[in-house]
Amino acid sequence: MAKRIIPCLDIKEGRVVKGKKFVDLKDAGDPVELARFYNKSAADELVLLDIAASYEGRKTTMEVVEKTVREISIPLTVGGGIRSIEHIRHIFEAGADKISMSTPAVENPKLIEEAARIFGSSCLVVAIDALWNKEMEDWEVYTHGGRKATGISVLNWAQRVEDLGAGEILLTGMDADGSRDGFDIPLYRAVSEKVNIPLIASGGAGQMEDFARVLSEGKADAALAASVFHYRHILITDLKKYLSNQGLEVY
Repeated sequence: MAKRIIPCLDIKEGRVVKGKKFVDLKDAGDPVELARFYNKSAADELVLLDIAASYEGRKTTMEVVEKTVREISIPLTVGGGIRSIEHIRHIFEAGADKISMSTPAVENPKLIEEAARIFGSSCLVVAIDALWNKEMEDWEVYTHGGRKATGISVLNWAQRVEDLGAGEILLTGMDADGSRDGFDIPLYRAVSEKVNIPLIASGGAGQMEDFARVLSEGKADAALAASVFHYRHILITDLKKYLSNQGLEVY
């Protein structure tokens, strides 16, 4: 399968934000303007995450979703505070192609199973925020926007969400997030070898070489990034040419 390049819009209070390891958030622009830009810039998909929704105990901001859908023709994944089948249905009715669950999936795994049964696995993404735990000698699952440790092994959780019906995993390496020092290659390789569903790698992109490494050595099916795209450090069209020259098949 061809590798995908996916920009991510982390939304808080109606604006795109970006930080480091999920903190020190800074404004990165208007989500609708950025969505329009990526729609014309060879992005394969777009992810929109209301990053404060679960922490604040509320639903995804639907207004932003509806405005974004009107501006793009590429597939849109929406996540943030999704806790019910009804909410998932509303997001699809607003025009999204996939939904992403993180905290609610951990708190209520049956929601994954039910959503997969009703809507199909292909439109169900489970997002996992991972941080290395020395005592566990494993990566640990974090919830609530990277604020809460769960004691759950990332490798075990990845296998379970696949069994429950998730069609894709969006895996963020918190140790590298926002660092621009490269993706956590061992993390993605370990998870990709445990599951058979597509894996989206997120966290740490800084150079084109980082994308090539995570898509080859890390065995990821797609690479997601935010700030390097938002601030035009890397243009997706240039990145795809580079990856193609490295022998990686891209769309």
